Amino acid sequence: MADKKSAASSNSTGGGGGGGGGGGVGGGGGGDNKEKRRKESILDLSKYLEKTIRVKFSGGREAAGVLKGYDPLLNLVLDNTIEFLRDPDDYKLADDTRHLGLVVCRGTSVVLICPQDGMESIQNPFIAQEG
Repeated sequence: MADKKSAASSNSTGGGGGGGGGGGVGGGGGGDNKEKRRKESILDLSKYLEKTIRVKFSGGREAAGVLKGYDPLLNLVLDNTIEFLRDPDDYKLADDTRHLGLVVCRGTSVVLICPQDGMESIQNPFIAQEG
């Protein structure tokens, strides 16, 4: 009887085999084989360095300043920056400006970038002319 008891105990302890050490399936690699891609900029802003540009932002603000630097995400550094204030009632540009100085513009909020030189205001061609 002692043999049956020892055989039963050996089956219960040793028979399961390898229950706790697994888990090697799909366990994320070390990341060494991923190549890092450098994000290229959509625009070539190098021709506007040290020149005055005008920037429009997604919230409706506009500013103009000397472009001192930028990165591939279109984050901009402007110096001698002037913000063009809007009328709070109808959101049209007012004649008021505010001097901001050195500004870092976040690229995700930049909507439009254009050179200040050669920019002129024209009448809206889509407004019906009375006559």
